[in-house]
Amino acid sequence: MADTKAQTTAQAEAQSAAETAARTTARAAADPTPALDRIQALPSWLLNRASVRGRRLVAEALARDGMRMPHHAVLSAVADLEPVAQAELGRTTGFDPKDMVGLLNDLQDQGLVTRAPDPNDRRKNSITLTPQGRKRLTRLAKLGEEANESLLSALSPAERELFLALLQRVVEGED
Repeated sequence: MADTKAQTTAQAEAQSAAETAARTTARAAADPTPALDRIQALPSWLLNRASVRGRRLVAEALARDGMRMPHHAVLSAVADLEPVAQAELGRTTGFDPKDMVGLLNDLQDQGLVTRAPDPNDRRKNSITLTPQGRKRLTRLAKLGEEANESLLSALSPAERELFLALLQRVVEGED
């Protein structure tokens, strides 16, 4: 009896496997494009892969000057907003306040920013770039431009212009 039950179970499993294989074969015949090929052709997939490549290229370029991307983002934000309160800098860049303290400590240790009490509100820190910070940011901007040049190197100047315009429209499509 146990042999008959095991035989019946094995037959049912074999039949189920055969039916699954037949359905898979039928789907493949109806759509010969493998699923992974379809996924990799999706705009969201391609944008993500381009983003990953772009971030890698920029991170590698900044690293040649001893800078990490979060530090560069904070340094750039300080340049745009200075003098800026530490809390506002965190809100603007989206970094957690605890992370912002560490990033600013690193930048201050390198002599790139200064942190001083805000003359209008001594409870706040005011962040500014040092002359050394401005020079470093200029070098980093050049490295970033080179990385982006590499990212778009497969495109002609006209294609780059169109590509960037289309990306901007995609980004602005956010609601």
